[in-house]
This record gives sequence, structure tokens and C-alpha cells, in this order.
Amino acid sequence: MIDEIDSLLEKLSNANSASGSENEVREIVKEEISEYVDKTKRDDFGNLICTKKGKENAPELMLAAHMDEIGLMVKHIQDDGYIRAIKLGGWFDQTLLNQRVVIHTEEGSHFGVIGCKPPHLMRDKDGEEIVKQEEMFIDVGAEDAEEAREMGIEEGNSITMDREYKKLNNNLVTGKSFDNRVGVACMILALKEIDTEATIHAVGTTQEEVGLKGAKVSTFNVDPDLGLALDVCLAGDQPDIEDKESSIELEKGPAFTVADRSGRGIITPKKVLDLLKKSAKKEDVSYQLDVMKGGTTDATAISLSRSGIPSGVLSIPTRNVHTPVEVVSLNDMKKGIKVLSRVLEEASDWV
Repeated sequence: MIDEIDSLLEKLSNANSASGSENEVREIVKEEISEYVDKTKRDDFGNLICTKKGKENAPELMLAAHMDEIGLMVKHIQDDGYIRAIKLGGWFDQTLLNQRVVIHTEEGSHFGVIGCKPPHLMRDKDGEEIVKQEEMFIDVGAEDAEEAREMGIEEGNSITMDREYKKLNNNLVTGKSFDNRVGVACMILALKEIDTEATIHAVGTTQEEVGLKGAKVSTFNVDPDLGLALDVCLAGDQPDIEDKESSIELEKGPAFTVADRSGRGIITPKKVLDLLKKSAKKEDVSYQLDVMKGGTTDATAISLSRSGIPSGVLSIPTRNVHTPVEVVSLNDMKKGIKVLSRVLEEASDWV
């Protein structure tokens, strides 16, 4: 299964789908999953709802894996042809500087590089400060604004990072947009494995990184009995992170969220957490429990839909989250898929 996970994750990671522009990933999900579900539907908000029908009156479970990645958007084209942009999602500004990017237009894609004033020309105190994203520009090689517009570049174009998926040692891989193509891959591959009496709604959600928007809309439409977000979580097994900040590690299996955003996000109901734990134990898979001070997932939006829906999160530990060089273990993904498959089967008895 590792080879299958590797191949699918590479395909998803290399695709470009910033928040609000999820078309490329949505088409991959539809292509990969259609054979294993009874119906696929794109709603008016861009979510892809894939339904595998169960027995009549059986419980209905919603899986949510967001298809969007953090990116940028063209805000302004200067007279000299340089591009100014805004952030879409939670970037740490210093990770953006000197990145190569792709600007997506109606006519096609164009490469650019993010720059700022060279340190050689900065005053001493300026060189000691972090450059803010608002002070950065994108160089696409245009001589002036007219040429940039002739290239098809205009305000509102989405921008993604120009990074390719690569393998590291020990079944670790790196790439962009693992948040959340990892969750999307787990959802697709679990759907290929399961045999359950429950009805499963596998939803590729949109605009998670800018407000959990797609999950809010799609959950209201699906109205499930149980919700489960598939996402990534912060791994703390790297230099300068103490256990008290994050004890989550790669190679120790999937993580189940107990609470995130200090409880302002989701506080997972005991019954849902017990289902996740029981499923992991039945598959003889080690798991980790994640209590987060910050961050949240689609599970928060699902849990607050209609009159309230019991919800949880199955996530895969990831290093360097919200950068173009995220790192994940294919072994953890394999374990996560095994647990997820068991959860879908156990959901037949959810009441």
C-alpha cells in the first residue's frame, strides 16, 4: 500500500489549488474516487460530495478533507510590472521570501519569484528585522503593467508555490500542500478499502484555510449522524520544540484530536474519541492524542451545523506545517488509512 499512497500523494501535492480555486484537486478526487462511490456531486460552493450508499435507515457518516492549500492572490499590478499580493491562509511571512511561485490566469500559468529590497541596500537595523509580506513583490519578468496584463495577469489571480514532491529517507516525503492533500489521500484510499452498511459521504471541502467555509455549507446539505475531519497535525519531533509544546511524533501513528484552539475549536465528544481509539486497537495501530493550543479543522464547522453533530478528527503528524516543504511519514498515512477504514465499518453501529 505504501507505493499506492506515495503515488497518490505526489499527484495531489503537485496539483495547485489555493483557497477558492480548488478545481485542479477536485478533478483528481473525482477521478480517483468515482469508481468506489455511488454518486458524486459538486455543490454551489465548490465542495465535492461523494456518496457511498449503505443500507436503508443505516447511520450516515461524513468525512471531510479540505482540498485547498494556503496561497496568495494578486492584489495590485504596479506600473513597473511588479506584482503585489495578499495572503490566503496562515503564512509565516519569512517562509515566503525568495520562493518561486505560479500565478494562475485564464490564459495559463506564469512563474514568478518573491523578492524584497536586497540586504546590501538595507540600513543595519532593517536587515535585522523580519520582512513582512506586505513589503514583498513578485517579479514575473514583465517590463511594465501593460505587459503583465497582456500575459493575462489581473487582480484576483490565485498564486501557489512552485514546489515538487520529493522523497526523503525512511519513507518520509516532502512537498507543498500536504495540509491537506494528506487527508484527501487518506479519504480516497480508505473508500477503496471498506465494506460497511453505513452510508458514507466523503466530502472534499473548499476554503478551509480561510474560515472552514466549505465544511459549513456541505455539512448542512449532508446532515450526517457523525462527522470526521481528516487533516494533518503539528509534529513536535524536531529541534527547539519541547514535549510540553507538542509531544506528537512522526512514525508513532495517527493522532486523534481531543481539543484544539484551546477549546474554542472542537472538544471531541467522548463517544467519538472512544470510536477512534477502539478502531485503532482493533487494527493493532498505535495512536497519539492531540491537545492543541491553536489551530482547528473542518470538524469544528461540522460539529456546529444544524442542531449539532458529534464530530472528531483523525490527523497525520506533519513537520513544517504551512510551509512549501512539509514532511510526512507514509507509514503514518498507512496506519491512518487502516484506522479510518475500521471506523467506517464500525460506524454501521453508530446510534
